[in-house]
Amino acid sequence: MVDKGTVKFEKMDQPKEVDACIFVDPDFKYQKLIGIGGAITDAAAETFYKLPKNKQKEIIEAYYGKNGLGYTVVRTNMNSCDFSSDSYTYVQDNDTSLKSFNVAHDEKYKIPMIKEAQKAIGNNFTFYFSPWSPPAWMKSNKNMLKGGRLENVFYQTWADYYIKFIKEYEKRGINVWGLTVQNEPMATQTWESCIYTAEEEGAFLKNNLEPTLWKNGFKDKKVMIWDHNRDLIYQRATTTLSDPETSKYASGIGYHWYETWNNKTQLFDNLAETQRAFPDKFLAFTEGCKEQFDMSKIYDVKLGELYGRNMLNDFNKGTALWTDWNVLLDETGGPNHVGNFCFAPIIADTKTGEVHYTYEYYYVGHVSKFIKPNAQRIGTSSNRVALTSTTFMNENGQLVTVIMNDSDNDIDANLWIEGMAAKLSAPAHSIQTVIL
Repeated sequence: MVDKGTVKFEKMDQPKEVDACIFVDPDFKYQKLIGIGGAITDAAAETFYKLPKNKQKEIIEAYYGKNGLGYTVVRTNMNSCDFSSDSYTYVQDNDTSLKSFNVAHDEKYKIPMIKEAQKAIGNNFTFYFSPWSPPAWMKSNKNMLKGGRLENVFYQTWADYYIKFIKEYEKRGINVWGLTVQNEPMATQTWESCIYTAEEEGAFLKNNLEPTLWKNGFKDKKVMIWDHNRDLIYQRATTTLSDPETSKYASGIGYHWYETWNNKTQLFDNLAETQRAFPDKFLAFTEGCKEQFDMSKIYDVKLGELYGRNMLNDFNKGTALWTDWNVLLDETGGPNHVGNFCFAPIIADTKTGEVHYTYEYYYVGHVSKFIKPNAQRIGTSSNRVALTSTTFMNENGQLVTVIMNDSDNDIDANLWIEGMAAKLSAPAHSIQTVIL
């Protein structure tokens, strides 16, 4: 992310098909960016506090400081998830009154780290949370793990649980911007999980969750449905939001990138179709990471290209909020209480105190450092499959174009804007940001 010099524009009328080009047209404006960030999970926070103070400071600066990635968004888990050291909830078993509710568990690591991020971010701090599972006693399988459903009799109790969580965090000065109804509601996982059909999620949102939010003065909280992969996003949105009353309560549609378990590539077109169907809802990428951690591969450029490919295409298909998964993990790709070890942009060796910055970190930075909250996406197109690009206009009028070449060949390209073009070099396996 070093300035390599300035670009020079010259007149270029009709480009030829042999000219590799990125076409940008500022007359066409689309969604505004809410923000970019990552999740502060139990695993991220536990790893963070195992490091020396100077390394903790370095990581906060690397993500949220003025010279860092410019992250403004933080997601966290309500109750435990796979990236927790153990399974936990905030209430005692069978406490239907929720009188025993307390977040003492989170005060040890998670809340302090979130507050460090909040302090560094300042006014643009955007915080939301997701549940992976209700307490076992509320569920059909009497287990926080391995799917199961929320029992109908506990719909209202579970809605009240969200309110308790919001109040406890806000009491500690952490303003809650939004929430998702349920993390991955169609995945029966070996870790914390809970299944909702589109109709069940809609019924819970309409009859319990949102009325309870409104009754408690939380009408302004942004509720996102789905929070699962791109493969079913269109079906979920069109089914859940077909009821006008339910649709009134949903601000956004969240999604993940793991549909590749069943597909060779990401299904970006499903995002565009969903955005066309619901132009009044924002699209939110709420989670993605490279799975199957291997410490020997933390400096592989493919990690960065996975992020670049997803970010640029997601934005071009209408995404307004983009949230990576764990901001920090240890030398095992954890901690993780079910052995689901993954990569993160920053990996810390808790034995040596060494901090490793992967290509993920730098590729994200080519977007997040330069495209600011409230920037508006501008019409952009590429005539080469190897060149992926997006453009945003910041509020100050800056035009920011990010160009990635994930091929094995160097490409000489033209950045073409309204009859003027600048010659650029796009080396093999590179990403670059042009600011005008």
